Amino acid sequence: MQASVTEWLDKTWEKYPHKTAIIDKGNKFSYEEYRRRSLAIARALIEKKIGVQKPVAVYLEKGAVMLFSFIGAAYSKNFYSPIDVEMPAGRVNKILEILKPEIVITTKELKTQFEKFEYEGGYLLYEDIEPLEDDEKIVWETAGKIIDTDLLYVLFTSGSTGVPKGVAISHRSVVDYIEWVTEEFEVTKEDSFGSQAPFYFDNSILDIYSTVKTGAVLNIIPKDLFSQPVLLLEYMKEWGVNSIFWVPSALITVAKLRALKNVDLSDTLKRVLFCGEVMPNKQLNYWRKYLPDVLYANLYGPTEITDACTFYVVDREFGDEESLPIGKPMKNTEILVLDERDCLVTSHEQGKIGELCVKGTCLAVGYYKNPEKTKEAFVQNPLNHCFDERIYRTGDLVSYNECQELIYIGRKDYQIKHLGHRIELGEIETAASSFDEIPRCCCVYDDKRQSIVMYIEAEAEFSRNEINERLERLIPKYMLPNKVKSIPVMPLNANGKIDRKALKDLL
Repeated sequence: MQASVTEWLDKTWEKYPHKTAIIDKGNKFSYEEYRRRSLAIARALIEKKIGVQKPVAVYLEKGAVMLFSFIGAAYSKNFYSPIDVEMPAGRVNKILEILKPEIVITTKELKTQFEKFEYEGGYLLYEDIEPLEDDEKIVWETAGKIIDTDLLYVLFTSGSTGVPKGVAISHRSVVDYIEWVTEEFEVTKEDSFGSQAPFYFDNSILDIYSTVKTGAVLNIIPKDLFSQPVLLLEYMKEWGVNSIFWVPSALITVAKLRALKNVDLSDTLKRVLFCGEVMPNKQLNYWRKYLPDVLYANLYGPTEITDACTFYVVDREFGDEESLPIGKPMKNTEILVLDERDCLVTSHEQGKIGELCVKGTCLAVGYYKNPEKTKEAFVQNPLNHCFDERIYRTGDLVSYNECQELIYIGRKDYQIKHLGHRIELGEIETAASSFDEIPRCCCVYDDKRQSIVMYIEAEAEFSRNEINERLERLIPKYMLPNKVKSIPVMPLNANGKIDRKALKDLL
């Protein structure tokens, strides 16, 4: 196995120097330009003498320049950490306090904005970086020393205490993951991926590095199109996007507005991959009805295990009310389902619930500068008493179905105690999502009033009695919502997932 992701760009550039690598707002960048600009950034970082394996903050709009910066940081044997330009100042300052970057890659315009944060380090302005003839020679002295355990990036996720956690991932983990992705889904240079995920979100790793490895195209879809499904699909058709890896919310919006009736993608789209939250079968069935020959795959995994660790290629029909499996472990990854006593739940124990735990090369190094949280989540395998073996406790509850596939039940955090029963809020949501008139819903628990509140994305009000009368056929009575509230638009967080905290604030 190779040592770094930069080797992919080197090899792809040698094979297809003039092939389109990135499409950004209609502008095309070849693999030759991709590499040339990345090397120029790497050389500029090396000349700053910041050292190696240092954090390089990237404060840029989502686009090609951000990708040049990521790879440039990697070539310089440092690691990158993207900071969203729309992120509130309080969160940015918390990230900077943890990361303490010695340098920030940004533009002259955005530098003015960044100077308002609590930062005293240096800047590398993209407009000031010009590729030079000896860039490769200068950079190779450093890039040639990259080892696979070097950090590639640190992505910040939400922390339960309000302090962001920086998930630190090595080159080795990304190489392992992308080798599997490109082999499993047979990605080639003929493919074109339509990027939806923000580059500070781990779902973007699949898009970025699958294309760099194979010579495929990465088409950065304009963000505003995701609120205009018909225009979104027309864009995909026009640019020949044949593969997507989106959060389910983006797929749900297309289904909710029946956009596939207006745009025929049957001769264009080849793969629909999704990850990040539960994909309801009702909306997936809509996609499958209009595009039956497309490969659909449900990937599962948190940021701490390099994007995903299990997958399920949809191979049979499902009812709208059924749960879609998260499937089986990826290659070179092992899944342990542990019960409350840390005993192994086997695939033959159908329906028995346990916490999904992961081991393998996919695991993050840990949380950057946070040994306490790292020790809580990355722990010794309780089934192994002979030698050190780390596993990651996801906090997600799963069970096996009759096909010995993993089924996602919900977060341990979303498991509530109500009327003496342990209840998974996700199970209620799955049942309600099967109703035609409910495009999207989310349940939260009102601890003060000890009641289950269901929020439904709809203009019209729903009768709780009517909803519960139908839910009774699918779930036990003790799980029925105590309140049903309609809201015109479901709040989403920056990653496109339902913002449960915002909904709790509405209680």
